[in-house]
Amino acid sequence: MNISSALFHISAPDLTSCPDESLPEFAFIGRSNVGKSSLLNMLSGKPNLAKVSPTPGYTKLINIFTMNKTWRLVDLPGYGFAQVARKDMAKFNEAVADYLKNRPNLRGVFVLLDSSLPPQKLDLEFLQWLAGISAPIVLVFTKIDKTSPTNVQTNVEAFKAHLSGWCEQLPEIFTCSSVTKQGRGDLLGAIGKTLAQEPRNTGSTPKIAVRRPEPPSMERRRAPWNRLLGR
Repeated sequence: MNISSALFHISAPDLTSCPDESLPEFAFIGRSNVGKSSLLNMLSGKPNLAKVSPTPGYTKLINIFTMNKTWRLVDLPGYGFAQVARKDMAKFNEAVADYLKNRPNLRGVFVLLDSSLPPQKLDLEFLQWLAGISAPIVLVFTKIDKTSPTNVQTNVEAFKAHLSGWCEQLPEIFTCSSVTKQGRGDLLGAIGKTLAQEPRNTGSTPKIAVRRPEPPSMERRRAPWNRLLGR
């Protein structure tokens, strides 16, 4: 799939401020410093579409971009670094959770993971929560240019082992590098494949089936999520 146009649409503080639900959306989220902004710029072909900052926690709103006038790329605030006032944290986290749980036109949640690291507690907690709400998960291992292929594969397999305990079917998994642009075609191809199914699919995208009981609700897990969602 080629990207002929990539335009900023809106920065929304919450779900009710997001645009209408007429276009399918693909959300990207990950731990701070995982390279999300660089990846979004690589995918769009526009180096300045998403602002890249050396300061963790730069993204604080739900940033939405319209791609090819037919679908939306959604840049979600990440987790693992809190640079907003504590009094604003609960509301901020709830906005992201609300979007992920209740956005009817959400077709994919691309969770970015640092390929050089073994499974981290924050990532695993977030993925288990996503599995619990049957989100359409896609795993993207970033920065593969920074480590060896053997290390990448070891870490991918470790994540798969965890996910196999939560899901009856593993999500799609991709590896990429914003520096070399490796993986760009595969990621855009996955989005294009989902878009091609839209005319025949009046419901939502098939989601990951959950094997275990649903994790505790967001309300009961607010303390951990105040630690998770803060970028």
